[in-house]
Amino acid sequence: MYDIVIIGAGPAGATIARLLERKYKILIVDKRNLFDASGFIREKCCGGLLAPAAQKALAKQGLGIPEGILTGPQTFSVKSVDFDNDIVKYYQRHYININREKFDRWLVSLIPKSVDQMFNAIYKSYREENNVYKLEIDNNGELVEIATKMLIGADGSVSRIKGQVFGNELQPEKYISIQEHFKVEEALPYYVSIFDSEVTDFYSWIIQKDDELLVGTAIPEVKNAEKKYTILAEKLRKLGYITGKPLKRTGTIIMRPRNLKQLNFFKDRIALVGEAAGLISPSSAEGISYALDSGKILASCINLWGDDFGVHYKHRVAGLRKNLLIKRLKVMLMYNKLIRKIIMKTGILSMNMQNHEQ
Repeated sequence: MYDIVIIGAGPAGATIARLLERKYKILIVDKRNLFDASGFIREKCCGGLLAPAAQKALAKQGLGIPEGILTGPQTFSVKSVDFDNDIVKYYQRHYININREKFDRWLVSLIPKSVDQMFNAIYKSYREENNVYKLEIDNNGELVEIATKMLIGADGSVSRIKGQVFGNELQPEKYISIQEHFKVEEALPYYVSIFDSEVTDFYSWIIQKDDELLVGTAIPEVKNAEKKYTILAEKLRKLGYITGKPLKRTGTIIMRPRNLKQLNFFKDRIALVGEAAGLISPSSAEGISYALDSGKILASCINLWGDDFGVHYKHRVAGLRKNLLIKRLKVMLMYNKLIRKIIMKTGILSMNMQNHEQ
């Protein structure tokens, strides 16, 4: 019998497991192989940039990024390409370029040895019996049942726990993210953000990781995702950003919240954190900062109030809810074609880049 079982060992789950008091008997479960660097690995479709908000969240927890997690190039500008309005501008941005797989493994390495770990394992379902949650987990192909007093869903945007607890009503809008890797010979001196309503009402990106170029987009029309991505790739080929065949492709589902009613935090002794709770920026799809912050908040609430964490947890995430509301207002500016044109034409906050087109 466990006091707490955490499903998902990403930034949110690993943070909770690290910060919960040692008095609890804890198990953390993840479908990836996080024991070592081989075997059953599921690569996350992620640009792998730590935004300032994520850097601040790490700083508040007294954490600094180890050198081995960093990847190159480290650049501090974003080239914004607006296909709708035929405008290109450059903006200073302070992102940290990281290897996402190594980042997750590092956070897991900080979990105390007293926490049991079950990797290569897939959570299936739960049922409640006599005030105890009975979990069914596929552990390396073997179905096992695990009992726990509390259950935490840190299992990402398409959270199985969220679906089982809250159903599919009032869920954030679903996007499919497609990202391909291309070989690149020279360092790109900027990241690229792309606005193109022919592809998506969200945005697309180009990010270099050492000698590979990551080209990705988030598309709301799941059925037409392949066609939309092809349109993007063809435009980027014509502009010379990508050449040759892709080295590999990854994909994932992003749930883009449109209003605060689409956030779910707890029910009884079941809690959701990070993207499972709906905490992801609707303007940039950044989720690491929310994962780190919500994980810290939930761990604190459980440490202080035990089984009665729920109401306190919902109250303490008010700041994250407010932040998402601000990001929602930002969406109205960024993704409105006319407003974006006016802002970019004025050159507000943009900068000149020597030896590059303006």
